[in-house]
Amino acid sequence: MISSKIKLEPGKKVFFASDFHLGVPDAASSLAREKKIVRWLDAVKAEAQAIFLVGDIFDFWFEYKHAIPKGFVRLQGKLAEITDSGIPVYFFTGNHDMWMFDYFTQELNIPVLRKPVSLHLGEKKFHIGHGDGLGPEDHFYKVLKKIFASPVCQWLFARVHPNAGIGLANFWSRRSRISNTKTDEIFHGEEKEWLVIYCKELEAREHHDYYVFGHRHLPLDIKIGERSRYLNLGEWVNYCTYAVYDGNDLTMHTFES
Repeated sequence: MISSKIKLEPGKKVFFASDFHLGVPDAASSLAREKKIVRWLDAVKAEAQAIFLVGDIFDFWFEYKHAIPKGFVRLQGKLAEITDSGIPVYFFTGNHDMWMFDYFTQELNIPVLRKPVSLHLGEKKFHIGHGDGLGPEDHFYKVLKKIFASPVCQWLFARVHPNAGIGLANFWSRRSRISNTKTDEIFHGEEKEWLVIYCKELEAREHHDYYVFGHRHLPLDIKIGERSRYLNLGEWVNYCTYAVYDGNDLTMHTFES
C-alpha cells in the first residue's frame, strides 16, 4: 500500500497534517475549517511530492456498505483532484476515524493505513502514525480500541440504521475533548509524554531520523537522543499547524490564510 522509500524530486517537499476533526463543534465552524484546509491543500500541492494525513481527519467516520457520513465534499473533491494529478496522498486512521474501510481507496485512490509505518523519504528515515494507543499507560483505551477494531463490533454497528448510528456518533463527538476546549493540552514534560517514551524506546532498537505523530493535539518538536526528533503535528481547531520535509530538514509551520 505504501513504498518503503519515496524519492524526492528536486524542489519537491512532503507535507504532514493531522487532527482536522471535521464535524465538530458545529456545522458552521466545521465548514469554515474544511474550506481553510482546502485552501491549504491548494497552497501546497504545487510543491508536494506526497501528502500525509495522519489521523482524526474526521471527528467521526463510519462507512456503511452504501452510505458514508454526510458532508466533507469539498475536502473529498480536493483530495480527488490532487491524486488525479499524480500526487500521492496517504491517510492514517485515528481513534476518531478508525472505521475507515475502502471508500477512500476506491473513490479517491488514497491508501488507508491503520498502524504506524517506517519508511525513507529521500535519504531520511521516518516513523509515522496517528499515535493513539502507543507508549505506556492508557490501558483502558487500548482494550477499547481492540473492541472497536474487531470485525464483530464493526458488523454490529453496521446493522444500525445510518440515521441512528451516525446521529449517535455525532452526539458523542460533540462531547469529545477537541470540541470542548478553547485551548489545548498542557505539556507536562518529556517523562510524562507517552509518545516521547514510545519514540525513545523504538529509537533504542532502530534508528529513525524523524518521528511524526498526531493525536496529542499539541504542536511539539522534541529531540529523541542525539540524532532524532519527534514532531507532533498539533490540530486544526486551535493551531492549524503542519510539517514540511524539504529533503534536508523537517519543520513546523502554521497556516493562516
